[in-house]
Amino acid sequence: MELTVMAVGSAVLVFLVLVVRPLQCEQPAVVKVGAVFTFDSVIGRGAKIAMEMAVEDINSDPRILNGTQLRMVMEDPKCSAFMGSVKALQMIEKEVVAIVGPQSSAIASIISHVANGLHIPVISYAATSPTLSSLQFPYFLRTTATDSNQMAAVADIIDLYDWKEIIAVFMDNDYGRNGVTALGHELDRKRATISYRLPLCPEYNISKISDVLNKSKALGPRVYVVHLEPDPSLKFFRIVKELDMITSNYIWLTTDWLSSTLDSLPGDRDSLEILQGVVTLRPYIPNNPKKKAFTARWRNMQLKAKFTTYGLYAYDTMWLVAFSIDRFLKENGGLTFSLNNKLQFGNLKVFDGGELLLKFITSSNFTGLTGKVQFDADRNRRGIDYEIINVVKGTAYKVGYWSNVTGLSVQSPESHKGNKGCYSPEAQKLSNITWPGGDVEKPRGWVIATMEKPLIIGFPKSVGFSEFVSDLNYNHSAQGYCIDLFDEVRKLVPYEVPFRFEPFGDGLKNPNYDELVRLVADGVFDAAVGDITITTNRIKLVDFTQPFFATGLVVVAPIVNSTSGGWVFIRPFTLEMWCSTAASFVIIAVVIWMLEHRVNDDFRGPPCRQLKTMFLFSFSTLYKANYENPISTLGRIVMVVWLFLLLVITSSYTASLSSILTVQQLSPGSREEYETALRRGATNGGVAAIVDEKPYVELFLSTQTDFGILGLPFTKSAWGFAFRKDSPLAVDMSTAILKLTESGQFQRIKEKWFCKSGCSDETRRKSEPNQLNLSSFWALYSLCGTFALMAFFLFLIRAIRQYIRYKRRQMDLSSPTPSISSSFVFSQAIHNFLNFIDQKEEAIKKMFAQPAIPPTQVSQ
Repeated sequence: MELTVMAVGSAVLVFLVLVVRPLQCEQPAVVKVGAVFTFDSVIGRGAKIAMEMAVEDINSDPRILNGTQLRMVMEDPKCSAFMGSVKALQMIEKEVVAIVGPQSSAIASIISHVANGLHIPVISYAATSPTLSSLQFPYFLRTTATDSNQMAAVADIIDLYDWKEIIAVFMDNDYGRNGVTALGHELDRKRATISYRLPLCPEYNISKISDVLNKSKALGPRVYVVHLEPDPSLKFFRIVKELDMITSNYIWLTTDWLSSTLDSLPGDRDSLEILQGVVTLRPYIPNNPKKKAFTARWRNMQLKAKFTTYGLYAYDTMWLVAFSIDRFLKENGGLTFSLNNKLQFGNLKVFDGGELLLKFITSSNFTGLTGKVQFDADRNRRGIDYEIINVVKGTAYKVGYWSNVTGLSVQSPESHKGNKGCYSPEAQKLSNITWPGGDVEKPRGWVIATMEKPLIIGFPKSVGFSEFVSDLNYNHSAQGYCIDLFDEVRKLVPYEVPFRFEPFGDGLKNPNYDELVRLVADGVFDAAVGDITITTNRIKLVDFTQPFFATGLVVVAPIVNSTSGGWVFIRPFTLEMWCSTAASFVIIAVVIWMLEHRVNDDFRGPPCRQLKTMFLFSFSTLYKANYENPISTLGRIVMVVWLFLLLVITSSYTASLSSILTVQQLSPGSREEYETALRRGATNGGVAAIVDEKPYVELFLSTQTDFGILGLPFTKSAWGFAFRKDSPLAVDMSTAILKLTESGQFQRIKEKWFCKSGCSDETRRKSEPNQLNLSSFWALYSLCGTFALMAFFLFLIRAIRQYIRYKRRQMDLSSPTPSISSSFVFSQAIHNFLNFIDQKEEAIKKMFAQPAIPPTQVSQ
């Protein structure tokens, strides 16, 4: 029984496979493919012929479709999104299995909505909008590149020439807006930006375009990126030419719409003169035998429509569909459509094999006229590269290539594929480009200002410190150190910068500098000039130039403390004071020796010993550790006065040296009260010192000689000119500031405003702090000198009296001597007097106390 059941089951299975399936999935004789595009358009004229040639080649090739004929159902939407949707619905009613060619992104978007529900793949060879994503439209594919791809190429060109701001001109529709949005994203990666967006009416209204472009002349950027639809009459650039905007001050970059236009134009060089210096992109198609054969065939047909790049894409697209249908028929055998009441599409039928056909399309891998046809995960064509075209004197020249792998290069993308190259910023390069106006040097890419629209430069209108910046109250003028510096720096910038000053603040109180910087960031001012400190919060809002004034908090006070050093111990006394003190030690040494020599054995002995004793005694009085003690009354009196003088001098020296080595902590004040407060002092309602920024202090000291800076700044900061973020003028001004510093002009401007009464640095050098001079101690030195001289004279008088008495005693005892010369007598008398003084006092007294004896017996 079981064997009987199994036999019957096998027979039924064989019947279903051999009979039923061929009846249901019989290979059709004709497969319909829809084609929606504008017949009479730059892209459409060439695409129509290319697709017709592709259908002819497919149907004549026995290796494909196995006898099934491919029929193309064409509809013309007349560049209308509404008509495109109507034509697409009419086409779908004819049971097409795929739709080729929505060249407009707007039409492709509408058709894709319908195709999603009916499972009909839509393959475009010209719709480039990045918003046509596989997530939103799973049945949409394209055999050309997305605008994100070519906008990356445009951004690399802009980055290569270091342009930071551009003006985007675009068609005001989905295609234009989405393309410019993609450009903005790519520029963000290069730290560049779209400063202005100029949407144009799709109808090419000449007067409106002229008005928009004319107004853009007053804008700063001169790099225009034009993203329009193909324009066979070049209306846009004819307007640009009439407005005199094809000159050396302008840069014109276009997306591939212009290269498509150029491909469709007759070979008339005169008509291309208006494109002098324009740079455009063209999809790069490598040379291959298939392309060469197709090109020759096109020319031999002598068609009215010119051969275009998008014609090649259209040809390959039709072959892509044919290859996929062939695989589908081999897998599925036939085509079926069914109604789906849930979708409420009326009589429109769902293609049952749409998902399988989509799978075959996305997995395709073949080499066509445009190269290898493959799709990535987002169902975009892989490996679309670009040529960079420069139009010069009516001829389009190739100046380089762009690949999403290696970026810009003068070598074709094929030359990089073997070495597996990768993107390198240093390797980015293009051949020399001739720009509008005929220049080959890189254009600046922007005009910072014009006479009609000059830069508006704000400056703080402060209450004090007018030397830095002040309002002249006429003709938008200002003056001051910062203004002079700005003018000199501006002269070193290699282009003209028209500007006018605008004060910020009412002049009654100091303005808020943070608010001034914010107004620059918001575009109210183009820049700000003045005593503006560079801070962390401010640098987040604006770009500052190279600092032109190093600043920081410093202390100004009546006494300037110098920094210590290896010879700091000599600073308390002036040179005059040191010399006077040293001379005093010598004088005191001589006087004390003379007073003590006759009565004190410590001061007697050989001459060498007496000399050492004399000076050691004098200098050791500094430490009050004398080994010798004065005995004579006069010596003691002189020592008392001398020690008092030393006490005062050493105490003053110690105090002065301590003040030099001591850092004082002082409290701040304001500029208007600086002098008054400092002169009053802390005990009389004033201040001991003032803490303020270094530039303000230096300006104050330029007219004051009684004050100075204590030590070094205890904070670090600087002033700079503020510009809007990414302003190219900020970079050029920074370079000019460095040049001005190197030339010496920077210092001359500073001296003009800060050295009206001598520079503060000079005042600081001339006013050496805390030094004691002779005038402070003249009374003490005079007192000490007077006592020393009086003691010396008393000693001398007493010694002379003793000597006279001694000589009389000798004369009484001696016999008369023969007469000799007077000069000999005088010198002999001096010699005898000195010998007498050298005698001890005690011996002299004994001699006078004894009876008269011959002089030779006087004790030595």
